[in-house]
Amino acid sequence: MPMTITIPASELFDEENDEFLYTKEQTLVLEHSLVSISKWETKWKKPYLSETPKSDEEALDYIRCMTITQNVDPNVYKALTNEHISKITDYIKESQTATTVKPNSNGHRARHSGKFVTSELIYFWMTAFNIPFTCEKWNFSRLMALIEIAGEENNPDKKKMGRGETLAQNRALNAQRRARLKSKG
Repeated sequence: MPMTITIPASELFDEENDEFLYTKEQTLVLEHSLVSISKWETKWKKPYLSETPKSDEEALDYIRCMTITQNVDPNVYKALTNEHISKITDYIKESQTATTVKPNSNGHRARHSGKFVTSELIYFWMTAFNIPFTCEKWNFSRLMALIEIAGEENNPDKKKMGRGETLAQNRALNAQRRARLKSKG
């Protein structure tokens, strides 16, 4: 789900060029998606999804990459307040899905174990799991949940219970039910 944010008309001073800048009120529609991440990585030539903190310029540029609104005055981004930035940051961090993926036995989530994750790697996962590229415009947390589910469901290490294990589990369940119901059979 995209985020909408309204930036009021502003008067700003550009110290670099020693001049005043005037912006009109602008409503921005922003979407944190694989498309946005890919645009950002194309410009900055490094993974967006890294633990390395981003500079103010890199963070502001990601907001530009998230912008769906057409023909935005570039000076509008200079008028973003700390409150706007905070709301956008919360939106980026917020999960947009009801799905949760449990960590594996190593304590890592399935698709994030020790690799540098770039947009190209995510596009590879989409290809590997036959996820249509139209999903690149989904909210990023939803897309990653789908990829992680696909990884878990396609995991060849996912053990199926053998016949003996199934029978033992059924005996244990039946014993619990008999005990709970005080029944002999």
